[in-house]
Amino acid sequence: MPWSTITKVAALSAATLLIAVTYPGLFKLSPSLFSFVPSFPSPDFPLAAPFFTARKAPSAFICDAAHTYKTELVSLDPLVIYIHSLISPTEITSLLNTAEPRFAPSVVVKDGRKQATSDRTSSSAGLPRDDPAVACVLDRARNFMGTMMRDGWDDMGPPQLVRYGAGQRFNIHHDWYDVPLWATDGTTRRWNRVASFFAVLNDNCTGGETHFPYINGIVSPSPREEPAWVGSWINTKGEEDLRPLWRRHEEGGLAFRPVAGNAIFWVNLHPNGTGDTRTMHAGLPLDEGTKTAMNIWPRQYYPHD
Repeated sequence: MPWSTITKVAALSAATLLIAVTYPGLFKLSPSLFSFVPSFPSPDFPLAAPFFTARKAPSAFICDAAHTYKTELVSLDPLVIYIHSLISPTEITSLLNTAEPRFAPSVVVKDGRKQATSDRTSSSAGLPRDDPAVACVLDRARNFMGTMMRDGWDDMGPPQLVRYGAGQRFNIHHDWYDVPLWATDGTTRRWNRVASFFAVLNDNCTGGETHFPYINGIVSPSPREEPAWVGSWINTKGEEDLRPLWRRHEEGGLAFRPVAGNAIFWVNLHPNGTGDTRTMHAGLPLDEGTKTAMNIWPRQYYPHD
């Protein structure tokens, strides 16, 4: 074959490969060719090439640095705080859009391994910390915690969205680990979840309260002389929704109803780093509808002895 022909064939092959790399959708290959490839999330750009830079679509989200919220002290020991409007409607929309394709059946960590369980029947979605809306909310949560978080040492951890449908629940559990986990940054540090934020994003449901059976709270005068109810009242959807935000549960403790944008914050650990069993809680079953919420679990690190 003449060298000119070989050169043309080589050039054509290189061009075809370039098109395949750049526009993989133009080529439909048999699935059997990829049967040995394990499943993994697709990157933003299917395959990196030296003359292309993978870029994310620019986000239209702008973090509102002037966003304000209001707090109510629920319990001093353990510390539990109710936060009104921690997350704005714009942030909620952005968070839900980011999480939607990521939802999968929820798991729990037991004996150091993730596993499915009938105690938790919701769906969950991990959120990327570099997403603008996620970073905005995490910064706000970190500022809320003040000096509890040590700069350059502790971090906010990867956040998670959780979604409950009718009949779904999360039986009583705690967020802290019985034994602190090893850091994954190559150091010999360990960490545990020093505190928790549970922020509701979607409250289109009935039922689905978050129940803390071992927290009694600070007793306040009951509105309308209904002794079973404590806490604030809210009227955002009309007079028919004029109900307290939390109540005394018939089996003990406090039960918080889901309200979009609002959050519960609590401290998980005693000063010595052990878990506080009084912070055990449950996601009660939904009667109908959907509840979506955001879990933020700030991590406190410890040097390994």
